[in-house]
Amino acid sequence: MPPLTRLAQRFGPGATLGSLRGQLLRWLLGPLLALVALNTFSVYRNALDAADVAYDRSLLASTRALAERVSIVGGKVVADVPYVALDSFETDTLGRIYYKVTGINGETVSGYGDLPAVPPNVPRSEAYPALVRFYHASYNGQPVRIAALLQPVYDDSMRGIALIQVGETLEARRGLSNQILFDTLTWQALLLLALALLVWFAVRLVLRPLMRLKIAVETRSLNDPSDVDPALVHKEVRPLVAAMNSSRSRLQLLISSQRRFIADASHQLRTPLTVLKTQAELALRECDRPGVAPEETRAALRHIVHSIAATTDSTVNLANRLLTLARIEHGGDADGAAARAEPVPLRDIARQVGLEMAMAAVAKNIDLSLEAEHECVVGGQALLLHELIANLVDNALRYTPAGGQVTLRVADGAGGVVLEVADSGPGIAAAERERVFAPFYRAAATLERNPGGAGLGLAIVRDIATLHGATIALDDAPGGRGLKVTVTFPRA
Repeated sequence: MPPLTRLAQRFGPGATLGSLRGQLLRWLLGPLLALVALNTFSVYRNALDAADVAYDRSLLASTRALAERVSIVGGKVVADVPYVALDSFETDTLGRIYYKVTGINGETVSGYGDLPAVPPNVPRSEAYPALVRFYHASYNGQPVRIAALLQPVYDDSMRGIALIQVGETLEARRGLSNQILFDTLTWQALLLLALALLVWFAVRLVLRPLMRLKIAVETRSLNDPSDVDPALVHKEVRPLVAAMNSSRSRLQLLISSQRRFIADASHQLRTPLTVLKTQAELALRECDRPGVAPEETRAALRHIVHSIAATTDSTVNLANRLLTLARIEHGGDADGAAARAEPVPLRDIARQVGLEMAMAAVAKNIDLSLEAEHECVVGGQALLLHELIANLVDNALRYTPAGGQVTLRVADGAGGVVLEVADSGPGIAAAERERVFAPFYRAAATLERNPGGAGLGLAIVRDIATLHGATIALDDAPGGRGLKVTVTFPRA
């Protein structure tokens, strides 16, 4: 696949880019690592060449010192090598040294006669004026470096060229090269580590404005109409912030129009339904007046008016709950006030709901009790919390049979402020306890008790609990019969 095609697939519109910090570190540290590796190799090779030059100079000095002891005596080439020099050749601590002196006619004058000869393709060294050649060979199973110096010798009877060879094993060179390699790798590793830290801090510093932008967007209220300040980020990112502000403005217009629709729908729905219910009640009174119509007709009209009143009540309840659900999904009241985290005494709200529901409980002969010994304060909006408790108590009263019991409890628990509503009704099967939070879903047991319910009560409770950071759980009521709803709020 061509490189441009791979790049297009990797950075195209459908590609997953991943972390910006990770990409910057990879693109910066990857080439940097390659450059450091190349620099390490170059420094190591230069250091080895410098070491070879130094050791070759030392080897040449030994060869010259030996050449000065070569002369012609009695028509023969002789090498007057002192015993001190021979002893140093044998005991050199940096490696073993070998030598060989070859006469004019190719005869071995002194030293090791089997020392490897000069290969024919070895050029003369241009670094020194002397006629010297350096080459590598193997001697006695060890690699050696040999300097071969051509030394003119003469006297009154003859003249010619003698060959002086001095070789040394490579322990010293290898030790020096290993030390050079270790030092080079150590310093390059430290350099790479320092550069990596600098790059990491630089990337972190450069991306800090993006993190500030992220925090500013996350903490901004949905109802805050102000724009995000483009000065928070670099100028290359400011067009993105401008586009985000423009999109946010359009979203604010959409939310405002939806809120106006909710407010208008609330009034438009409640007014005609209330009028219809009032007219049904008037019609029912007229049917009860004697002499208006025959008894059979009044009974039929009474049944029709009762059905109209019941349907109207159900429709009003459904409309109110739909509007409440829509209001909660937008994060506040219909007038646009968002749910603000204000200290709310949960016990007082529970007591108020209990008083409001007392007449309904008395009408069904249900024992409605409140258990709240301590004042428990949570953070949230009092109106929505009142709606949450009212829905829970209303559901409990609806589905608890006459003579039953509903208990409303507020307590300070280990995980936060706990609100419990327990009843002695039919309860909800364990298999349905997750599904009942979906809008319009109704459990089988509740359908039998109240077929005309809306199926929105627990959906509203869940949304209000989520808006306040609370958790909700459904369990069996104490004694194994009925339902217990537990809502745990974080403390204010």
